Amino acid sequence: QVQLVESGGGLVQAGGSLRLSCAASGRTFSSYAMGWFRQAPGKEREFVAAITRSGSNTEYADSLKGRFTISRDNSKKTVYLQMNSLKPEDTAVYYCALSTYYRSTYYRQGDFDSWGQGTQVTVSS
Repeated sequence: QVQLVESGGGLVQAGGSLRLSCAASGRTFSSYAMGWFRQAPGKEREFVAAITRSGSNTEYADSLKGRFTISRDNSKKTVYLQMNSLKPEDTAVYYCALSTYYRSTYYRQGDFDSWGQGTQVTVSS
Protein backbone atom coordinates (compact mmCIF):
# COMPACT_ATOMS: atom_id res chain seq x y z
CA GLN A 1 0.00 0.00 0.00
CA VAL A 2 1.27 3.43 -0.91
CA GLN A 3 1.97 5.80 1.96
CA LEU A 4 1.78 9.56 1.61
CA VAL A 5 3.78 11.97 3.76
CA GLU A 6 3.11 15.70 3.58
CA SER A 7 5.60 18.38 4.55
CA GLY A 8 6.14 22.09 4.17
CA GLY A 9 3.36 23.43 6.34
CA GLY A 10 3.91 26.09 8.94
CA LEU A 11 3.12 29.62 10.04
CA VAL A 12 3.22 32.40 7.46
CA GLN A 13 2.03 35.98 7.35
CA ALA A 14 -0.81 37.02 5.09
CA GLY A 15 0.50 37.68 1.60
CA GLY A 16 3.28 35.14 1.99
CA SER A 17 3.90 31.85 0.22
CA LEU A 18 4.40 28.23 1.13
CA ARG A 19 5.11 25.13 -0.88
CA LEU A 20 3.72 21.86 0.35
CA SER A 21 5.21 18.55 -0.67
CA CYS A 22 3.74 15.07 -0.56
CA ALA A 23 6.12 12.17 -0.96
CA ALA A 24 4.76 8.76 -1.88
CA SER A 25 6.23 5.37 -1.19
CA GLY A 26 6.04 2.56 -3.68
CA ARG A 27 7.17 2.18 -7.25
CA THR A 28 4.16 3.19 -9.32
CA PHE A 29 3.63 6.84 -8.42
CA SER A 30 3.10 7.78 -12.05
CA SER A 31 0.09 5.44 -12.09
CA TYR A 32 -1.87 7.64 -9.69
CA ALA A 33 -3.74 10.87 -10.03
CA MET A 34 -3.00 13.10 -7.06
CA GLY A 35 -4.84 15.79 -5.21
CA TRP A 36 -4.82 18.20 -2.30
CA PHE A 37 -7.68 18.88 0.08
CA ARG A 38 -7.89 21.02 3.17
CA GLN A 39 -9.93 21.17 6.32
CA ALA A 40 -10.30 24.26 8.44
CA PRO A 41 -11.42 24.06 12.08
CA GLY A 42 -15.12 23.41 12.32
CA LYS A 43 -15.49 22.96 8.56
CA GLU A 44 -15.74 20.07 6.18
CA ARG A 45 -12.80 18.91 4.14
CA GLU A 46 -12.74 20.68 0.80
CA PHE A 47 -11.10 20.17 -2.55
CA VAL A 48 -8.07 22.30 -3.36
CA ALA A 49 -6.43 20.91 -6.50
CA ALA A 50 -5.79 17.76 -8.50
CA ILE A 51 -3.35 16.63 -11.16
CA THR A 52 -3.47 13.77 -13.61
CA ARG A 53 -0.94 10.97 -13.82
CA SER A 54 1.28 12.65 -16.40
CA GLY A 55 0.78 16.11 -14.95
CA SER A 56 -0.69 17.34 -18.21
CA ASN A 57 -4.02 18.31 -16.68
CA THR A 58 -4.84 20.11 -13.45
CA GLU A 59 -7.99 21.15 -11.64
CA TYR A 60 -8.52 23.76 -8.96
CA ALA A 61 -11.21 24.93 -6.63
CA ASP A 62 -12.64 28.03 -8.28
CA SER A 63 -11.84 30.21 -5.29
CA LEU A 64 -8.15 29.25 -5.39
CA LYS A 65 -7.40 29.61 -9.08
CA GLY A 66 -4.54 31.98 -9.69
CA ARG A 67 -3.06 31.65 -6.20
CA PHE A 68 -2.40 27.91 -5.87
CA THR A 69 -0.51 25.68 -8.27
CA ILE A 70 -0.30 21.90 -8.17
CA SER A 71 2.57 20.08 -9.83
CA ARG A 72 4.30 16.73 -9.65
CA ASP A 73 7.68 15.17 -10.22
CA ASN A 74 7.18 11.50 -11.01
CA SER A 75 10.90 10.80 -10.82
CA LYS A 76 10.83 11.96 -7.19
CA LYS A 77 7.41 10.44 -6.48
CA THR A 78 6.31 13.79 -5.13
CA VAL A 79 3.40 16.14 -5.67
CA TYR A 80 3.60 19.80 -4.74
CA LEU A 81 1.21 22.58 -3.88
CA GLN A 82 2.59 26.08 -4.33
CA MET A 83 0.48 28.56 -2.39
CA ASN A 84 0.92 32.28 -3.01
CA SER A 85 -0.76 35.40 -1.66
CA LEU A 86 -1.93 33.45 1.34
CA LYS A 87 -4.88 34.70 3.36
CA PRO A 88 -5.95 33.94 6.93
CA GLU A 89 -8.88 31.96 5.51
CA ASP A 90 -6.37 29.56 3.95
CA THR A 91 -5.56 28.35 7.45
CA ALA A 92 -6.28 24.63 7.54
CA VAL A 93 -4.80 21.18 7.66
CA TYR A 94 -3.80 20.27 4.12
CA TYR A 95 -4.09 16.67 3.01
CA CYS A 96 -2.48 14.92 0.10
CA ALA A 97 -4.60 12.29 -1.65
CA LEU A 98 -3.99 9.57 -4.20
CA SER A 99 -6.36 8.08 -6.72
CA THR A 100 -6.13 4.71 -8.40
CA TYR A 101 -9.31 5.45 -10.33
CA TYR A 102 -9.51 6.53 -13.93
CA ARG A 103 -11.87 9.47 -13.98
CA SER A 104 -12.39 12.43 -16.26
CA THR A 105 -12.20 14.77 -13.27
CA TYR A 106 -10.96 14.51 -9.72
CA TYR A 107 -12.49 16.85 -7.18
CA ARG A 108 -14.54 14.76 -4.77
CA GLN A 109 -13.17 12.97 -1.75
CA GLY A 110 -14.62 9.79 -3.18
CA ASP A 111 -12.39 10.15 -6.23
CA PHE A 112 -9.40 9.40 -4.00
CA ASP A 113 -8.62 6.25 -2.07
CA SER A 114 -5.49 6.98 -0.04
CA TRP A 115 -4.74 9.92 2.19
CA GLY A 116 -1.80 11.42 4.01
CA GLN A 117 -1.85 12.51 7.65
CA GLY A 118 -1.99 16.18 6.82
CA THR A 119 0.18 19.21 7.42
CA GLN A 120 -0.93 22.35 9.24
CA VAL A 121 -0.87 25.68 7.45
CA THR A 122 -1.52 28.77 9.54
CA VAL A 123 -1.76 32.20 7.98
CA SER A 124 -1.59 35.13 10.37
CA SER A 125 -3.15 38.50 9.61
